[in-house]
Amino acid sequence: MLVYAILALLAVNLWTMLRFHQDKQRAIAGQRRIPEADLLALAFIGGTPAAFAARHFFRHKTRKQPFSTWLWLIVMIQLGVAIGFAL
Repeated sequence: MLVYAILALLAVNLWTMLRFHQDKQRAIAGQRRIPEADLLALAFIGGTPAAFAARHFFRHKTRKQPFSTWLWLIVMIQLGVAIGFAL
């Protein structure tokens, strides 16, 4: 069961990284963007590490507000849930 959870998290993080990269490329090309809600949803379901990595590697959405605030709120929620499960 743990293996499936790890594989699922890996898949979500890879998908998150890909979507951030696609959004950056679309921004450069002046094309239709991926909605911020979709990017935040990917972070919420476990793609938070990839979201932060993508922001760093692609220099994308690093100063965007309220996106950054929402992303940090997701981190706090996930930490709270993790601490709750640990206790």
